[in-house]
Amino acid sequence: MKKLIPLACVAALYPVTHAYAAGQTEPQTIPPATTTTAQAPAPAAKPAPVLPQVTVSGTRSNENEQRQLSTAAKLIIGREELDRNGDTSINEVLKRLPGVTMGGAPGRGGGGPRMRGMSGAYTQMLVNGERPPPGFSLESLPPDQVERIEVMRGPVAEHSTQAIAGTINIVLREGYRQKDRTIAVSDSIEHGKHAGNVSITIPGQKGDLTWLLSGSLNSNARADQSVTHIEEVNADGSLRTLQDIKDQGRSRNRSLHLSPRLSYKFDNGDTLTFQPFVMMNRGTSAASSDIAQAVGIEAPEYTHLETSGENSSTFGRGFGNWLHKMDKGAKLDVKFGFGGGRASNENRRVGYDGAVLANRWLDDFQLRQRGLNLGGKYTSPMGEGHLLAAGWDIESQARKEVRISLRNDVPQFGDSGRQLSADTHRVAAFVQDEWDVSKQFSTYLGLRWEGIRTNSATAGYEVRNETSVWSPVLHGVWRIPGKEKDQIRASLTRSYKAPGINDLIAAPFISTRNSATSPDSVGNPDLKPELATGIDLAYEHYIGRGGIISASAFVRKIDDLTRRVIVERETERGLRWVSMPINIGSATSRGIELEAKFQLPDLVKGAPNIDFRSNYSHFWSSVDGIPGPDNRLAEQPSQTGNIGVDYRLKKLPLTLGGSINWTPAYDIRVSETQISNVGIRRQFDLYGLWKFDPRTQLRISANNIGASDYETGRTVFAPGYTHMSDTDSRTYTTVGVRFETKF
Repeated sequence: MKKLIPLACVAALYPVTHAYAAGQTEPQTIPPATTTTAQAPAPAAKPAPVLPQVTVSGTRSNENEQRQLSTAAKLIIGREELDRNGDTSINEVLKRLPGVTMGGAPGRGGGGPRMRGMSGAYTQMLVNGERPPPGFSLESLPPDQVERIEVMRGPVAEHSTQAIAGTINIVLREGYRQKDRTIAVSDSIEHGKHAGNVSITIPGQKGDLTWLLSGSLNSNARADQSVTHIEEVNADGSLRTLQDIKDQGRSRNRSLHLSPRLSYKFDNGDTLTFQPFVMMNRGTSAASSDIAQAVGIEAPEYTHLETSGENSSTFGRGFGNWLHKMDKGAKLDVKFGFGGGRASNENRRVGYDGAVLANRWLDDFQLRQRGLNLGGKYTSPMGEGHLLAAGWDIESQARKEVRISLRNDVPQFGDSGRQLSADTHRVAAFVQDEWDVSKQFSTYLGLRWEGIRTNSATAGYEVRNETSVWSPVLHGVWRIPGKEKDQIRASLTRSYKAPGINDLIAAPFISTRNSATSPDSVGNPDLKPELATGIDLAYEHYIGRGGIISASAFVRKIDDLTRRVIVERETERGLRWVSMPINIGSATSRGIELEAKFQLPDLVKGAPNIDFRSNYSHFWSSVDGIPGPDNRLAEQPSQTGNIGVDYRLKKLPLTLGGSINWTPAYDIRVSETQISNVGIRRQFDLYGLWKFDPRTQLRISANNIGASDYETGRTVFAPGYTHMSDTDSRTYTTVGVRFETKF
C-alpha cells in the first residue's frame, strides 16, 4: 500500500499539470483526545486489574470520517474548507471539487455547478434538503451563511431522485456548536469595481432554547466586455454576411441574506427546529452594443444599441423539523416548509442607425411564487447496525408570471402582457434499509416513487403534464479485510429529470438579433421526463485524519433525452429562428474520477505542514441519432482537473495556499445542423492567511491570476449557407481582503 499511495497521487496529478503547462452531514471536529485511566498501587499479594484504555471525545467525527462511514458515496465540505480560500461565492468553492465543472467565464461562476460533466439541469440543487424556490441564486449566496456542503454522487431514496448527475445539498448555518459571536468584513476589486461583504453570526441560549442569528449584506459591481465575430458563408464559398459586434456593460447588485436558526428541546426529549431564510437582491445594469457590418445581403436592424435595466427579487422560506424519539431507538422526524417570493426584471433597449433612432424595445418580466411542503421519515433499528426507514414528501408550488415584450409600443407576440399561471404538485413515498451486514460489508437498499403534475394556463389555453417514476436504489461498500483504511463502493441506481415549467409552456422569449445563433425560445407541452440507469464503482484509501486516495468510474444510460433544437419557421412575427426542447432519443455517459488529498506529515515524518489536494476527471458520452464526431451530451467537457496546496508555516502564524482549476476546450455537436464550441477554461488562485490570535485573522486573496479571454462559438448549417459565430469575453483578476474576528 505504501507504494500504491505515491503512484495514485501521480496518476491524479499528471493530466492536470501536463495540460496546464501546455495551454460532508456532521460538523467538523478536532481530533479526539485519548486518555488512560490511572491505576492505584496494587497490594503485593493481589495483582492489579488491567483497566481498559478509554477514549474521551466531546466532539463528532470529522468530514472525512463521515465520508468513510457513509454507505452511499458522499463528500462533505465543512467550515474549514469553506473558509480556506476566502471565496465570495459558493460556486468558487464547488469548482475545486472532483468531477464538478462550472459554466461561464473563469472567475465569474456563471451557469452554476455541473457534476459528472453534464449540464446543470442534471445536478440536483438542495437547500437544507429541500428544493430552493424558482429564482434562487446560488451564486449570490455567501459562504458565511453555509454550515456545510454535501455532495452525493448517486441518488438516495430519502431525497428526490431527480439527480442523474448527482446532488449538491447546501446546509445553512447551524447553531449547536457555534459558541462565539463572529463578524467578518471583506472587499474585493475586479477591474476597478468593488464588491463588499459584511456578515455576522450571534449564537445564544436560554434554558432549552438555543439560537443562531446569522446574516450578511453584500454589494458588488462588475464590468463586462466581449467581441463577437459573425460569418455567413454561402454553399459556393462566397460571403453572405460579415459582422463584428462589440458589447460593453456594467452592473451593480446589492443583496441581503438572513438565516436565523431556533431550536427548542422539550422535557420528553423532542426537539423542534425552525430556520427561516430571507434573500433580497436589487440590481441595475447598463450596456452598449455596436455592429460593424462589412458584408451583408441585408442591413442590420441597428448599428448602435443602448440597454438599461433594473431587476429585483425577494424570497423567503421557512424550514422546520420536529424530532420525536420513541421506544427501542425508533424516531419520527417530521419536516415542513413554506415560502414565497417575487421577482421582476425590466429591460429597455434603444437602437440607432447611425444618429437616427431605429427601434425601441421593452421587455418586462414579473414573477410571483409561493409553495408549501410537508414530509417525514420514520426510522426503526432492526438490530445492531441495521436501520429501516420509511417516509413521504408532499410539495405544492404555484407561480404566476407576466411577460411583456414591446417593439415600438407594439406587442411582439399575442400573449404579451397576459398572465401565465402554473401549478406543480409533487407527491413521493420511499423506503430504505441501511444494514451493516458484517464488519466488512454494508448495504443500502431504497425504493422511491415520485409523481409530478404540472398545470399551466394562459389566455384560456391550458396544458397538463403528468409524470411518475419508480426509482430503485442500491449502494454497497466493502471494507477490505485486514486493511481498515481501504474500501470498495458500488451502486446501481435509477434516477430521472422532470421537464421544467418553462420547457413545458411559457411565453416566448424574443431575441433582438434573431438569427440561427440567437434564436427566439419557446416551450413544448409534450415533453417526457428523462430516465437514467446508473452504475458507479469506486476504490478509496484513507490517509491519516483527513486524507484520501480514490479512483471511481460511472456509467449513465439516459432515455428520452431532451435537447433544444433550432429551426426556422413561420410565426406571428414572420419567419423566425426558434429554439424548442424535444425528446430526441437515448444517450450514454461514462467517466472516471481520480482524487488525492492528504497532509504531507501523514506520509513523511517531520515533513512541513503542507496540505495537498488534487483531482482529475475524464468524461465520454454519445447521443444516439446525432452523427459524430463530438455527438456528446450538451455542455460536457472531455476532462477537468484541480490542484491545490496549503502551507502552514511553523514559525509564523501564516498560511499560504493556491489552486489551479482547468477545463480544456471542447466541441459539441448539438444536432445534425448545430455545433457549439467552448474554449479552454483556466483559473489560478492564491491566498495568504495571517492569524493574529485564535480569534482574529486576516486573509488576502487573488483569483483568476493571469486572466485570459474566454472563447465560445456556435455553427449552424442552414439551407444554402453556414452561420458561424465566435465570441471572446474578457475576464479579470480579482484581489480581495477579508478580516474576521470572534468576540
